[in-house]
Amino acid sequence: MASQSPLYLGFDLSTQQLKGVAVASDLKVAYKAIFDFDADSNGYDIVKGVITNEEEHEVYAPVALWLQAIDVVLERLQKAGLDFKRIRGISGAGQQHGSVYWSFGGEDVLTHLDSSKKLETQLDHAFSHPYSPNWQDASTQKECDAFDTHLGNPQVLATNTGSKAHHRFTGPQILRFQKKHHQAYEKTSHISLVSSWLASIFLGKIAPWDISDACGANLWDIKAGAWNQKLLSLASSGNPKDLAKKLGNVPESGGDSFGNVAKYFIERYGFHPDCSIIPFTGDNPSTILALPLRENDAMVSLGTSTTFLMSTRKYMPHPSVHFFNHPTTAGLYMFMLCYKNGGLAREKIRDALNKDKSGPWDKFDKTAHETPPLGQKSLTDTMRLGLFFPKPEIVPNLPAGTWKYHYDPKSKSLTKANGRWTSPEDDARAIIESQLLSLRLRSRDLVEQPSPNPRGLPAQPRRIYLVGGGSRNKTIARIAGELLGSVEGVFKLDVGENACALGAAYKAVWAVERKKGETFEDLIGKRWKEEDFIEKIQDGYRANLFEQYGNAIEGFAKMEEQALAENKVQTNGTNGQKGLH
Repeated sequence: MASQSPLYLGFDLSTQQLKGVAVASDLKVAYKAIFDFDADSNGYDIVKGVITNEEEHEVYAPVALWLQAIDVVLERLQKAGLDFKRIRGISGAGQQHGSVYWSFGGEDVLTHLDSSKKLETQLDHAFSHPYSPNWQDASTQKECDAFDTHLGNPQVLATNTGSKAHHRFTGPQILRFQKKHHQAYEKTSHISLVSSWLASIFLGKIAPWDISDACGANLWDIKAGAWNQKLLSLASSGNPKDLAKKLGNVPESGGDSFGNVAKYFIERYGFHPDCSIIPFTGDNPSTILALPLRENDAMVSLGTSTTFLMSTRKYMPHPSVHFFNHPTTAGLYMFMLCYKNGGLAREKIRDALNKDKSGPWDKFDKTAHETPPLGQKSLTDTMRLGLFFPKPEIVPNLPAGTWKYHYDPKSKSLTKANGRWTSPEDDARAIIESQLLSLRLRSRDLVEQPSPNPRGLPAQPRRIYLVGGGSRNKTIARIAGELLGSVEGVFKLDVGENACALGAAYKAVWAVERKKGETFEDLIGKRWKEEDFIEKIQDGYRANLFEQYGNAIEGFAKMEEQALAENKVQTNGTNGQKGLH
């Protein structure tokens, strides 16, 4: 007899795929299915899931494509043997910042779907605009400039909304949409995020925005817990009440049910009528749920780009970072740093050492390992500090280029290297240190001392988790522990490519099965078997090295300021952007 134990469904609607993962109460994966937009879709002229208008720097996706994907993923799960009557809760993750525009009759169509027909054939007139802007869209520079100055400056905007203005953020996108597609905007009854749009489909009516995902819009006042009326007025060109109505209310709880699954899914796929729809969140917030990331833990994604995530009780916004409400736990925030230059920058130095692009990391690792920290053969030597940006960077905001300096921590003097730096040999360790020093600089006021603290340790992360391609590099892991610290050590995390969907499924488990007052961290922490997903690869805190790198932080900040100042002078002089070498 087939098992009738409860299952929970998590979805991940990313740029290139829709994934569905079903887990049991013990968090073990029971079923999964994927719809690849390029490989599996019919009727859409897309490349890597999107359509690109290079002339206007627009990147967007057809909403109907996602409808096609939902039916196919559910069909594939069913063919794999999943009995949808076992599903007790559904949650999901969506690519952050993207927006979907519902027509005035859209919700009525959604409420009265015919279960004998597929979603794509019925909802084509449910939207006032057929496309959703993608996070890669860069068409909103004018709108971002307006957002950054509307409350005074980027710092004030970040203080209110958690971030300065960014091209991909929903507020600047809405401002551009209502100017470029004014008639479509006037015919819009509701604006969903990608996450709340997907929740709406399963709910059978418009679902609210998630309390965490709402923070990626430059519209939600995080500390006030409400829409910022001045920013709504900006985004709507003077009609904040109308935009507030289009956006709707945002529930405070990330775990309270929106209601039960829509009749369409009960009749077509056999879902249980009592299956709960739990708030769907953004892909980054869902990632921290997949770990699950505890307070004062840090996750470093070492892919083509570099992303740093922390769970913290401290709200200390700055234009160079992002703060979001935590998706499940009131009083916690998700802190995020995003860098464009990550793996590609390290690969460039690796290739220079190899004198070809053959790919092995042996020489890079050996060179970095044998080079003393900060290039100091003794602590009286100056420190080698550098910035390595093959691509324009956003943290700090600099063009492509390389900057190299020597720093004396005693005199606090910073001087250009001017030939006192052997490339590429000295670059191998320097680039790892550069990327990690930037993380420590920007997170140093967020980390806390362990409690209890019998060893009298300084403030640092409890654990550091490395993910992505660079997480396999033991040299990077060792330097990460030396430089960032970590009370319990450095761990390699491997949840496959299903982190966002798993985080969503775990959220559904918690929302349905929690006891009164039981936090996500408590329930999931008890059931999550870390030995299945993580491996300790390096020790963390080492007193002398942690202090040595701590002495470099002020010099690193000075180096960034110097590079920014010199680039400003050069840009003003040449009307161009050119890196300093």
